[in-house]
Amino acid sequence: MLLHHRLLPRLLVPSTHTSTLLRPSRLPLRLSLSPRFSALSHLAAPQTVDQSDDEGAPQGKVQVQLPLDRLFVPPGATVDAGDQDAVSARVLKGSNIVLGPYARGDAQVVNADFVKSSVRPDDCPRDGLPEFALVGRSNVGKSSLLNSLVRRKRLALTSKKPGKTQCINHFKVNDSWYLVDLPGYGYASAPQEARTNWDEFTRNYFLSRENLVSVFLLIDASIPAKKIDLDYASWLGQNKVPMTLVFTKCDKRKKKKNGGRRPEENVETFQSLIREYFEAAPPWIMTSSVTNQGRDEILLHMSQLRNYWLKH
Repeated sequence: MLLHHRLLPRLLVPSTHTSTLLRPSRLPLRLSLSPRFSALSHLAAPQTVDQSDDEGAPQGKVQVQLPLDRLFVPPGATVDAGDQDAVSARVLKGSNIVLGPYARGDAQVVNADFVKSSVRPDDCPRDGLPEFALVGRSNVGKSSLLNSLVRRKRLALTSKKPGKTQCINHFKVNDSWYLVDLPGYGYASAPQEARTNWDEFTRNYFLSRENLVSVFLLIDASIPAKKIDLDYASWLGQNKVPMTLVFTKCDKRKKKKNGGRRPEENVETFQSLIREYFEAAPPWIMTSSVTNQGRDEILLHMSQLRNYWLKH
């Protein structure tokens, strides 16, 4: 059955399971996996994981595998239970995203320009072009990721002081779609009134913006999972807002002997916590604005979501 375009990235069904870490209220009933997913759950897609312990140590790469129920299979894509190699070859590197037929040659950024800043959703551009919103905790690296995606060092201004973004900022890409930089959340030093206003108009934007294809929720992979990030992901799921998890700062490697955990470990921990609340795995990508890891993968993912959205 063909999914409505606003349901495309919403393959997130909050479950009724709760834990001491996160207790969302009034969650919809848990849905069962379809027979197709159950029948193919033994399939796995290889992912490269770094097994080195310390900074500067030789990186040991091993292949781990994801079962099918942890993959994001976009509408239009098919998975053949009898061809594991073909499935593995279509999973974007450093992600759980299967590449489908809607990922075409329009993924790369040719030009990008700042359009406007808005303090209300009603003030945002009204040309109906598809858009992707970037949101995350303050200092998670939103502006750096945006600059990396468009290969411009200062398209979105970065700052050592968290909480700099205080408006809904629209950047038009290739004259055909938008990247949207939203205010960060969780910045304790911001005035309480400002934090409340940011939360209010950001959430109103999520709920009212009809041309929003997906929210890219940025998570800092260099530190353990934060409850505020899990709460945000839960809110998006409860409100059926399309979501992709983007793990940032995956180049930062803390010494394990000093108690640090590798980004891959923090990513896996966050995913395991999310799995307690969502029946279908949300799409996720590992990134670094320093090394540009994940840049091409994000653009390909955006391409297939965008092209499906435009057609349906």
